[in-house]
Amino acid sequence: MLKMLTFFQGLPGQQPVSGAPDFPRSAQKLPSTSEAESEASMSEASSEDLVPSLEVEAAADRDEDEAGKKKKKSKGLATMFSVFTKGRKKKGQPSLAETEGEPEPSPRPPAQLPTVEELKADLERGRLEAAGPLLALELELQEAAAGLASEEELVRRQSKVEALYALLRDQVLGLLRRPLEAAPERLRQALAVLAEQERQDRAAAAAGPPGCPGLAATRPRGWLQLWRDGVAQAAAERLSRRPPADAEGRTEAERAFLHMGRTMKEDLEAVVERLKPLFPADFHVVAAYAESYHAEFAAQLAALTQFELCPRDTSMLLLWVQNLYPNDILNSPKLSPELQGVRLGTLLPQTQIRLLEATFLSNEVASIRELTARALELESERWTKDEAPQRLDGRCHSELAIDIIQIISQGQDKAESITLDLGTQIKPLLLEELARFLRSYQRAFDDFLERCRQLRNYRANVIANINNCCPFQTSVEQRWQTPPDLRSSLLRPLNELKSHGFDTLLQSLFGDLKPLFKKFTQTRWAAPQQILEEIVSAVAERMPEFSELQDCFREELLEAVHLHLVKEYITRLCKRRLVLKTAEQQQQLAGLVQANAQHIQQFCAQNGSPATWLHHALPTLAEIIRLQDPSAIKIEVATYATLYPDFSKGHLSAILAIKGNLSSSDAKSIRSILDINTGAHEPSKALFSLIKVG
Repeated sequence: MLKMLTFFQGLPGQQPVSGAPDFPRSAQKLPSTSEAESEASMSEASSEDLVPSLEVEAAADRDEDEAGKKKKKSKGLATMFSVFTKGRKKKGQPSLAETEGEPEPSPRPPAQLPTVEELKADLERGRLEAAGPLLALELELQEAAAGLASEEELVRRQSKVEALYALLRDQVLGLLRRPLEAAPERLRQALAVLAEQERQDRAAAAAGPPGCPGLAATRPRGWLQLWRDGVAQAAAERLSRRPPADAEGRTEAERAFLHMGRTMKEDLEAVVERLKPLFPADFHVVAAYAESYHAEFAAQLAALTQFELCPRDTSMLLLWVQNLYPNDILNSPKLSPELQGVRLGTLLPQTQIRLLEATFLSNEVASIRELTARALELESERWTKDEAPQRLDGRCHSELAIDIIQIISQGQDKAESITLDLGTQIKPLLLEELARFLRSYQRAFDDFLERCRQLRNYRANVIANINNCCPFQTSVEQRWQTPPDLRSSLLRPLNELKSHGFDTLLQSLFGDLKPLFKKFTQTRWAAPQQILEEIVSAVAERMPEFSELQDCFREELLEAVHLHLVKEYITRLCKRRLVLKTAEQQQQLAGLVQANAQHIQQFCAQNGSPATWLHHALPTLAEIIRLQDPSAIKIEVATYATLYPDFSKGHLSAILAIKGNLSSSDAKSIRSILDINTGAHEPSKALFSLIKVG
């Protein structure tokens, strides 16, 4: 018994700690040897008056049970409890220094255990030092049972011990229920008692069923599990508190989860910083709190999923389950090292998470479809109301592209903020919605082109919509990194929109140029230089109309103008109205065509046309007209066909018709060159396929 109680000899006494709750202090000290004898005598006379509820006479009981036992037992008990009486004296009692040298009037009587009344009073005052004597009472009771005490007596004494243990349990668990409010020394006392009780439980379990007839089995008492249950109860109380309303417009569910997440993180960090250094390592205090808070958090989520969630709450729930909880809480710098090896798992089962993710994806697609449709509707209303577009850096500007890209990007970012895998899942769905929108956009723009020609801001809105294609193209080609087949399907509506817009902007210009080009054939190419000057001047005069296009689209439009000039010039050459029979006439015409080609190229290049692919179109035709040797002409034709694969025999025949001195057999031989596969690929841009020959 001495060995089992050495633990309690080191229990510190109560000392007030600054900032700690003011627990009641016992004015009654645990008795010394002489005190125990005198108080035992008092208890014999009036125990029922002192503690009527317990009906105990502990000192008298022990005197009866100890009669006939070996004297060394009393000596052993005196030694065992010397720790509780060391340095203690009643008021007025002389100390060791005061009595030194004075003869003792009588020998010191053997030490005795405190009475039940004294232990009860100490425990009611919160004096945890009483745990040692109480354990001794329990062990003494077991020895009494082994000594064949009467069953009635054993039951009576055991009920008293168990009543005292109930008081001790309430004191210990009461302190541990709110450990952060207790003074550190006070908390250490409670933990020491709990640890010793756990050791006694394990010793009792190892010893097997109690071998004391007449005693009820009272171990294991399971205080450690009661402490864990208290932790779980505290976690439930902390996390289930209703958070106050805030001014940030959060839903009730958002406020609840923000409160739970913040509370759990702050509480676990407090456990790590303030409780872990005090708790025994085998209590695993951090794991106990983490598991309880996790279980309560999961229970709250499970309850929430029983109801139909709005899209916002579905997104919020997934964000907490998949991102914020595992990353910002469990994997935070302070908690991550402490939770290694603690298997908490996910807040929801994987099947439930998959269902929530499917709901989230469906909600996001529906939301994005609605938002993009609404944005296009508002933009179309501005066109039809003849509202002028914004100007930004001297360019016609529309916010539509920015709005749509932001809507799509926010959907992507929202999914990725939950998990990268969910971001991967939503990407093709978002691109499909973007393609759907772009087709709707093209149809709405075509309808505007058709019905609103008379509006004052018609051309400005056309330019603004062409400019919209730039951010769309950049996002498709760079931001979303779409595969080629999907990229082409996304860009097709944009290319159509842009092409129709260019046609609208250039329609009047090309209409003005048509009669000028007719002059080439009407004058039988008598003054091609002057006619071309008129054409170039007419184009230059209209260039300011396109200054509000973005630079990239202005270049594309200039390429369309460049193509139109070359195409119309070749069309006039192919009209078969000019036949030159001499080499000198052909060389003269070739020189004029070469000069005109140079003029067109310089003008278009100076205005920003990137169409270098058109540079050889007219000069090579001029060379074919100039050459007289059929073999040399064949070489030029073969080279020309590789540059412009849509150059056909019909186009070649129309050019060769200018050479009035070329025999039909030579012309046929030259045309046959086009029957040979030159290895050219299909042209990416059309030229001769746009030119009709009769």
